[in-house]
Amino acid sequence: MKNNKFLQPIKWSLMMLGALSGIFFIFSFATNIDLGENKASEPAMVIRSITLQDEYSFAGEKLTIEDWDIRERLERELYANVFQHSSTIIAIKRSMRYFPMIEKKLSEHGLPSDLKYIAVAESMLSNAVSPAGAKGVWQLMKPVSEFYGLEISEEVDERYHVEKSTEIACKYLKHLHKRFGNWSMAAAAYNIGETRFKKELDFQRAKSYFDMQLNEETSRYVFRLFAIKAVLEDPEYHGYQLKGNDGYAPIEPTKVISVAKPIPDLGLFAQENNISYRKLKWLNPWLIGKQLTNPLKKEYNIRLKE
Repeated sequence: MKNNKFLQPIKWSLMMLGALSGIFFIFSFATNIDLGENKASEPAMVIRSITLQDEYSFAGEKLTIEDWDIRERLERELYANVFQHSSTIIAIKRSMRYFPMIEKKLSEHGLPSDLKYIAVAESMLSNAVSPAGAKGVWQLMKPVSEFYGLEISEEVDERYHVEKSTEIACKYLKHLHKRFGNWSMAAAAYNIGETRFKKELDFQRAKSYFDMQLNEETSRYVFRLFAIKAVLEDPEYHGYQLKGNDGYAPIEPTKVISVAKPIPDLGLFAQENNISYRKLKWLNPWLIGKQLTNPLKKEYNIRLKE
């Protein structure tokens, strides 16, 4: 009994402490809920719907955006490119480097200037490599490249030579247009492969790319070209603001030498020509080995200064 008298004040103290802790917890929880509601009402980022323009075209072909299927497929590609911020702004910058040369090549072949957007869709204007083995800015496969005369070996891969690969892309696209009749189908065949596209076209008895049921990538591909063209032609409308000197300038080599003999060590060759090995490779990405044995004694033009 005496012990209980001594313990009673301690019990009351513990009960009061527990009650105060509970009140504090409830108050904190309520405060957190309020803070959460305030955060929800003030989002860190606002994503707004894109207002479609009146007309979208690619290589002279126009989209009928009144058709719900076409409209939704176009919108998907617009959102994919507009909100892929880092890749899109880099593509805009690179286009200022490569488009002048590509446009010149297309003009020489009598081809529409809009075909340059295929290079953006394929590689974002970089020397990319696909899982299927396509390489370079134009993502050319080995059989097509060798058929049109590009050199591909353990030391040289001219699919990485942007001028030469652009020349081949022009020839191949002209062939595809002649075979399939319009640029949307030619572009789809470029993406999926000529033989495979012909089989699908015959099986589906289709008259238009837009009516075909194709794999996911090719079903989106031509719409991606329309979207890329829209964004790169009017970046500001789509939220990209660049000043006049923000783009990447074309590379105009100030020193090019012709080599018709073996180069056993490209590192030493770079040193002897007062250029870093990195810059040598950057200016000549088609040199994929560390040497150029050149058994056929071919003449190569090697860029040494930008």
